Amino acid sequence: MQGVTLTVSQLNDYVRRSMASDPILQQVTLRGEISNFKPSAPGHWYFTLKDEQSRIDCALFRQYTYRITFVPRDGMNVLVTGSVGLYVQGGKYQFYADGMKQDGVGDLYQKYLALKEKLTAEGLFDVSRKRPLPLLPRKVGIVTSSTGAVLHDIRTVAGRRFPGIPLVLRPAQVQGDGAAQDVANGLRELAAVPGIDVIIVGRGGGSMEDLWAFNEEVVVRAVAASPVPVISAVGHETDTTLCDYAADMRAPTPSAAAELAVPELSGLVGNIEELRKRLFNAAQNNTMTRRQLLQALQLRLSAVQPLNHIRQMLQQTELLKQRLYSAQEKKIAQGKANTEVLYERLRSAGPRQVLERGYSIVLKNDKPISSVRQAKENLTVIFRDGCAEVRVLSQKEVDPFAR
Repeated sequence: MQGVTLTVSQLNDYVRRSMASDPILQQVTLRGEISNFKPSAPGHWYFTLKDEQSRIDCALFRQYTYRITFVPRDGMNVLVTGSVGLYVQGGKYQFYADGMKQDGVGDLYQKYLALKEKLTAEGLFDVSRKRPLPLLPRKVGIVTSSTGAVLHDIRTVAGRRFPGIPLVLRPAQVQGDGAAQDVANGLRELAAVPGIDVIIVGRGGGSMEDLWAFNEEVVVRAVAASPVPVISAVGHETDTTLCDYAADMRAPTPSAAAELAVPELSGLVGNIEELRKRLFNAAQNNTMTRRQLLQALQLRLSAVQPLNHIRQMLQQTELLKQRLYSAQEKKIAQGKANTEVLYERLRSAGPRQVLERGYSIVLKNDKPISSVRQAKENLTVIFRDGCAEVRVLSQKEVDPFAR
């Protein structure tokens, strides 16, 4: 019997219709553990559902995601409802989900949580253990695969930010059996290389199984024990490993890790120039302040020098001497003026002025007399222009001015 000849498209379409018409493959509920969960840009979810022996690719389109009340992640056990179908273009059958609910925690994720709790209790993830990254490392160590995009991204970013900065690669197996031990050995080997001041450890994205080496205790302890700061760049931004918790810094991507580890040369040059200007201005201000202080001290010192003090006292003495002479001359002039006034007053009240007015002074025994009773015998009469000796012939007491 001759078989039917079909095109690939006809065969795939036939299988798709056959599966769609089989009631057993419709409204199926699958129990399994999520792996390799990847939300797409349009909002669809793609993931793998697995158990101990098998796995199947699943798709949950955007219109159904709004029904889900939790965020799926790798290692989570779930119950997924939907139907089995064939992706015609790829000739691959998969499960088209339209609902999902949690069904406990997967074994791998449970191991993750148990180790995390243990190491947290030991203090391996304490913030106080985190060390600052060096401003300008002499060398940057890298523990990753020598063939992956991680190394290319780190080299590209580092070369752009600081051309010529030394990068030291320690190639390591990042997935599969023996990967954890190889990564741990790589960390220890690079930390012993002279001049390496920071280490980047990482790999590209993947499922929890793909990244599991970075959840192994040997790697986490090697990161925590590293004598130089470690930057963890494992998986994508949404992936979190125990290596991230133990590292001194976590980077969402390898490119971001390179930006954290390698400073931008132009920025450093700009900072140095700014610091130079600030230092120059500070030195100028300090010099000016010190000069002003020195001048003030010089003035104070000169003010207390004996010679200057003597010179100042001499100046004050000379000033006081001039003031004394001036006051003395003024006092003498004033005394002279007063003497002349008194002399004039005395002269006006003296006998000469009386004689000038036509009066005479009578003396007896060289003493003036003022009563006729004293006018006896010989007397001396003084006139304005001379004197005369007279003899008293008679006396008569009368009022000389009575008429």
